[in-house]
Amino acid sequence: MRRNVSNEVRIIGGHWRSRRLHFPPVPGLRPTPDRVRETLFNWLQGEIDGARCLDLYAGSGALGFEAASRGASHVVQVESSPKVCGALRQNCAALEATQIEVVQAEVRRFLNGSARTFQMVFMDPPFRRGFIAPSCELLDQRGWLADNAWIYLEAEAELMLNDLPPRWSTVRSKKSGDVGYHLCRRTQ
Repeated sequence: MRRNVSNEVRIIGGHWRSRRLHFPPVPGLRPTPDRVRETLFNWLQGEIDGARCLDLYAGSGALGFEAASRGASHVVQVESSPKVCGALRQNCAALEATQIEVVQAEVRRFLNGSARTFQMVFMDPPFRRGFIAPSCELLDQRGWLADNAWIYLEAEAELMLNDLPPRWSTVRSKKSGDVGYHLCRRTQ
C-alpha cells in the first residue's frame, strides 16, 4: 500500500470532489486510502444525504470531509492533537464547511461526555493500540447511536472483530494491504 508522503488527501466525490486537504506530518497519522474511501462511500450510497456523522480519531479528516461533501447534514470530527485540529479547522475554513464541527478531545473522554445521536460513525484509530473495542462499547452504551446506525471501523488487517457490542452486525468487510475495513450496523 502506498503511503501518503505529501501530507494531503483528495476528496473523491460530492460537492468538494477533487479538492485537496492538507494535514501536518504527525507520526501515526495515515489517511484512509482513496480506494478504501471509494468502496466505503459506495457501500453507504443513499445513506449519507442528511445524516449526522461522527468522525472519531479524525486525523486528516478524510472520512468526515467526504461525508460532508456527499450531503451529510452535520459532521463532528474528534481529534486529540492540537496541531491536527488546527489543520482540520483550516480545511473547514478553506471549504467553507459550516456543517463540520471540530472537537479537540481524547476520544474516550469525549464518548464519556454528553451524548448526541448520530446515524453514522467513522472510526479509524491508531493501529495496534486496542482502541476499537472500548470505543465501540462507549458508543453503544452511552447513547451516541441512532437506531439502525451505521458504524465504519478501520483497523490493522489482522484484527478480528470479536468484541463488538451484541446488537451490532458486520454488513461488509474487506482488506487492502495492511488495512482491514468493516461496515457494521446497529440493530434496534
